[in-house]
Amino acid sequence: MLRIEIFSAERDALGEGPLWDVAEQRLYWIDSYGPAVYSADVTGGNRRHWPLPEPVGSLALRENGGAIVSLRSGFHELDFATGEVTLIAETQPGELTPRLNDGKVDRQGRFIAGSMDFEERNGVGKLFRLDPNHSVHELDRDIICSNGPCFSPDGRTLYFADTGKKLIYAYDYDTETGKVRSRRVFTSFENLRGLPDGATVDADGYVWSTEVYSGRLIRFDPNGVIDRIVGLPVQSTTSLIFGGPDLDIAFVTSMARPFNNQYHREREAGCVFAIHGLGVRGLPEPRFKG
Repeated sequence: MLRIEIFSAERDALGEGPLWDVAEQRLYWIDSYGPAVYSADVTGGNRRHWPLPEPVGSLALRENGGAIVSLRSGFHELDFATGEVTLIAETQPGELTPRLNDGKVDRQGRFIAGSMDFEERNGVGKLFRLDPNHSVHELDRDIICSNGPCFSPDGRTLYFADTGKKLIYAYDYDTETGKVRSRRVFTSFENLRGLPDGATVDADGYVWSTEVYSGRLIRFDPNGVIDRIVGLPVQSTTSLIFGGPDLDIAFVTSMARPFNNQYHREREAGCVFAIHGLGVRGLPEPRFKG
């Protein structure tokens, strides 16, 4: 039976980037405008948090400890023991409007993250790949709002949303080189209620997208056809990941920040939710190899 619980009752201004770590059996997530990284065990207890110096879009756990965080200016290292944040590389130096946003690690341990226009109007965003040697490579550009990167089970398809264009794209992904080609429209949200935001792929190869400003999870089959829609308690949902001991709990972040100068009316806006009973399992998320 489907059951939705509040996992974290503290209201994040812009909760994003949930990441379940199989090794630690913990959920990590961010408050983009906190800005901070948070972590808790499967019950929501034993919480930790790390403040950050800039707005944050996503994080990747590292194989050798700590994390990579995509801050406004670029990729940084976060030392969990000390809280120290160290710049790896600026991604768009000298440009005032873009900031890094959503990201995921590929099956080979590289970090894919995109940038977005702070005002979500213009195509100033780009899609980047951070390699284990800390070199940065541009994969795509002309993006309004980067969101929802995730990979097919075999790692050979990269899904990626431009929220501002109401589209989810699919790319052929070269697992040896990390290069992309053959971008095509996977699905469009033009006739749906909300916009594509954070996303993940389940063990069956279906894509789950969070429909922001609508409060729904939408499951698409590998051809981009809607397979299932799950309603949620708030409209301001932002991203999801499957976690828990059996990878069968959907953890969903949300936001409490104003939208169109109006605060979200739902009292749970900004909470993290745990959805049980979907009958679906996720895939383990890799760690960054650098």
